[in-house]
Amino acid sequence: MKIICIGRNYSEHAKELGNAVPTEPVFFCKPDSAILPKGNPFYIPDWTSDVHYEVELVLRIDRLGKHISNEFASRYYGSVGLGIDFTARDVQEELKKKGLPWEKAKGFDGSAVISQDFVPVEELDLNAVQFSLSKNETLVQQGSSADMIFDFNQIISYVSQYMTLKIGDLIFTGTPSGVGKVTPGDVLTGAIGDKQMFQVKIK
Repeated sequence: MKIICIGRNYSEHAKELGNAVPTEPVFFCKPDSAILPKGNPFYIPDWTSDVHYEVELVLRIDRLGKHISNEFASRYYGSVGLGIDFTARDVQEELKKKGLPWEKAKGFDGSAVISQDFVPVEELDLNAVQFSLSKNETLVQQGSSADMIFDFNQIISYVSQYMTLKIGDLIFTGTPSGVGKVTPGDVLTGAIGDKQMFQVKIK
């Protein structure tokens, strides 16, 4: 099982980090060891002083596929979940300056929060899935799939040109603006619409 993450898929988020808005999907991978076990707190690693939350809609692949056309991409997932792509922003910035890969800043243990429950696509308007993240009960991120640069089907079609998608693979589809730092004692709560999808304590 692999975790594929789409970067800079919301123009306002790209702008807030000073990045160019992409003309094709940007993606990277996290290992399965990045998944934060259910119910566990997130411990800030001792090698970073600037970990950011990034809330994202998550697709779970339920059919084997390669070279998937945009027309048929919707057949490869049946539900949508929610997650956090934790990022060691200070480490990432240093890597970017040197032209090096981001894995150290993105793929560390516990850096992928994934909701236990996924919402069936039949219960959603996939063109306008509303989601949010609150920190200590204050809304910090709010997004809609309507604002994605590349929609779910475009993402699946694009990624599948380069790597086979397997049953159980997860795709983080990008974060809206509003990312920020976490500190010990924070509590992050994610929701799709009015449905709470996860709650994570920071230590």
